Amino acid sequence: MIQQLEITLPAFGRGYHLIDSEIAGHLSNLPKTGILHLFLKHTSVALSINENADPSVRDDFESIMNKIVPENQSFYTHTLEGSDDMPAHVKTSLIGQELTIPITNHQLNMGTWQGIYLCEFRNRGGRRKLVVTIYS
Repeated sequence: MIQQLEITLPAFGRGYHLIDSEIAGHLSNLPKTGILHLFLKHTSVALSINENADPSVRDDFESIMNKIVPENQSFYTHTLEGSDDMPAHVKTSLIGQELTIPITNHQLNMGTWQGIYLCEFRNRGGRRKLVVTIYS
């Protein structure tokens, strides 16, 4: 069986934001076993699973990605939407827009210290649409 819904996430500022509770609030009855697939319908924001306990990890991710893909580079040609736009597209391609998480005993089967991040790369990205598909 396949179930699918679309969640509109609130607007987040630039950075790495834990969205586990946003997702869980829309998942009422997970199957005993299965797969949860998450897909973002945007090109300047990503999804990642990583450390959910120490917020400094999120700050470090932001610093590292800005060093790898800096803004305001003279060789960028896609610049009409602002200095954060082209770097956001590259960062999204590096991290990705989808995740697959196993479901075991009606729960997401993630590690103790794992959380789902929305990686917002735009200064003002706005509300984001997330397609949630449950395979059982």
